[in-house]
Amino acid sequence: MLLAGRVAGVTGAGAGIGRAIAQALAAEGARVAVTDINEEGAQETVRLIEAAGGVARAWRLDVTRRDHIVQVVDAIREWGRRLDIWVNNAGVSTMNRFWELTEEDWDFNMNVNAKGTFLCSQVVARVMMQQDFMQGGELRGKIINIASMAGKRGNAPFLAHYVASKFAVVGLTQAMAGELAPYKITVNAVCPGYVATGMQERELRWEAELRGTTPEAVRELYVQDTPLGRIETPEDVAKVVVFLASSLSDFITGEAINVNGGAWMD
Repeated sequence: MLLAGRVAGVTGAGAGIGRAIAQALAAEGARVAVTDINEEGAQETVRLIEAAGGVARAWRLDVTRRDHIVQVVDAIREWGRRLDIWVNNAGVSTMNRFWELTEEDWDFNMNVNAKGTFLCSQVVARVMMQQDFMQGGELRGKIINIASMAGKRGNAPFLAHYVASKFAVVGLTQAMAGELAPYKITVNAVCPGYVATGMQERELRWEAELRGTTPEAVRELYVQDTPLGRIETPEDVAKVVVFLASSLSDFITGEAINVNGGAWMD
C-alpha cells in the first residue's frame, strides 16, 4: 500500500470530493482524520471507510476559526501520534453576475476557500516542522490544497469571487512551497474541473437561472468544454491526491496540477 503507516487529515470530507479523497487515502493504508463542519457527514464517511476495512475517525471542524483548527489538529495528533498528510479540501461557492455580487458573497467564499486554507496550513505546518521524517523517506510532511480550474482560468461565468479565492489558493501554494521546502515539507495543489458533486448540482441550478436555460443544458455546456467528453468524478480527483500524498511525488512541490479532462491546459 502506498500510504501504509501514514496519518492523513482531510477537510470538507463529509461529502463529495473530500469524501472520495478520504476513502482513497484509507484504501492505500493511511489512517484518516475525517473533518467537516457537518459532523454527521464526516461520521458517514468514517462508516464507509471502516466498512471497506480502513481506519478513520471524524471531527467537526470550522476551517475559518483558528482556535477550532488548533483544537482539532491537537486531537488528531493525539489519535495518530503524528500528522504526515493534510488535504485542504473544504470549499464553498455561490453564483451571481459580478456587478450583483454582495460583500457577503465575497466574504463567504474568501473566508472558507482562501482563509481556511491559510489557517489550516499554518497550524499544520507548525506541527510538521517539529516532527521526525516520515518512515523511509526524506520528508516531514505533505500539504495538498484543492484549488480549481477556476484558480487558473478567470473567465468562469458568475464566479468572480470564487475565481479570486481559488487564484489565492494557487498563489498561496507556491509561496508555502518555497518557505516550507527547507523544512522538508512539500506543498502542492490539485485543480479539478467540472466535478459531479452536490455543489455542482446547486451550481447547475443557479447558472441555469442566470442564463435563462435548464440545468441539463448547462451540464451539456460543461461536457462540451471538456475534451475528454464527460463530467469529472470525485474519484478522478482523489487518485491524484493519493499520488501527491505518496512517496511517488516526493520531489514535487509548488505545483498546481490540472485534473479536468483537458478543459484547461497550461
